[in-house]
Amino acid sequence: MKIKLLCNDPGRYEFLRHAVADKDTTGHDISGGACPDGDLPAFVNGSPPDALIIDGATPASLDAIEALNLRSPGIETLLISDDATADFLMRAMRVGVREVIPATAGLELLQAAMARLRHKRGRAEGAGDGRVFAFLSCKGGSGATFLAANFAYAAARACGRRVALIDLNLQFGDAAIFVSESRPPSNVAELAQQIHRLDASLLAASMLEAAPNFFVLAAPEDPAHAGDVKREHVEAIIRLARQHYDFVVLDVSRSLDAVSLKALDLADTIFPVLQLTLPYVRDGKRLLAVFRSLDYDRAKIELVVNRHEKGGELSLQDLEQALEHKVAHVVPNSYAAAAAAVNLGVPIVQASPANPISKVVTEMCRRYAPAPAPGGGWWTRILARQARH
Repeated sequence: MKIKLLCNDPGRYEFLRHAVADKDTTGHDISGGACPDGDLPAFVNGSPPDALIIDGATPASLDAIEALNLRSPGIETLLISDDATADFLMRAMRVGVREVIPATAGLELLQAAMARLRHKRGRAEGAGDGRVFAFLSCKGGSGATFLAANFAYAAARACGRRVALIDLNLQFGDAAIFVSESRPPSNVAELAQQIHRLDASLLAASMLEAAPNFFVLAAPEDPAHAGDVKREHVEAIIRLARQHYDFVVLDVSRSLDAVSLKALDLADTIFPVLQLTLPYVRDGKRLLAVFRSLDYDRAKIELVVNRHEKGGELSLQDLEQALEHKVAHVVPNSYAAAAAAVNLGVPIVQASPANPISKVVTEMCRRYAPAPAPGGGWWTRILARQARH
């Protein structure tokens, strides 16, 4: 991997250089030195590096990074910075920075970030893993959690996939009660507290098995523990989950903080959920504007209209015109059946498989994971898995 390391202190440059190099037994092509922020595009000349590490990054660095990324897209940029404000992190993500590492953090965070970059490069070169789907509400009460839970259940039961549902509504998440009456063995906050020993076994032990092949990592029971979960914890959990599950379904908070933005960044497909009323249209427009500022591909965003009834004052065409984005999925209104399923603590796909909601959600899953033909055997399953990637 070709790496540029920029650091104004020669002693610290050698320190960081050895820390990065020692973590990869195959060796890195590491070069660098010091340069003013404005000279960054000229400094990174010739063949662009795979990764750019800037030590001591400040808000002034971000304009130079944006200019560099316009000229040489595809560089993975890591910042080491004393600035941990929400504004700085948001701006960094908008200009294409992949990670911001606190300057006071130990070297293990930098080394872990480099390991993630190597993993990403491995995936780009053909190593397969699961797909990540993120559901979030354009406005509170849209039914995003209900749809995320049922989508995950349908993927496991109707499409035969191994599925993890991760509740990232960290303050008031309740995805687990939509699919089971059992108490989860652990939750995201408790797992984050043990992030130093995170592996597949610990992740599995922390999850509730709601149905065969369907597992749920619950949100913290106490909202006070939401702050225990950091963006690097969420990234580590999602990346590990996608190595061991075919589908990773995220129920993401609509608060666009560092944690939720990291989850959305890692998602292959984002499902913003809204209804056909003016407040949802207004907030949906704002949310899509944020996604554009983050340079998300339009194909990554699939709008879901929930509780749809024909003949309303606003039509689907009105919504598409207002948002300048096509609606991908329309979920019909069947409130009584949905409420009954929630009160029973079971997915509506299980309680009422013939319900129109169940049919739509199951078809959503089959779009991404066609069910293997009966008797297809292992070869069919392998071909289906390759087709998803």
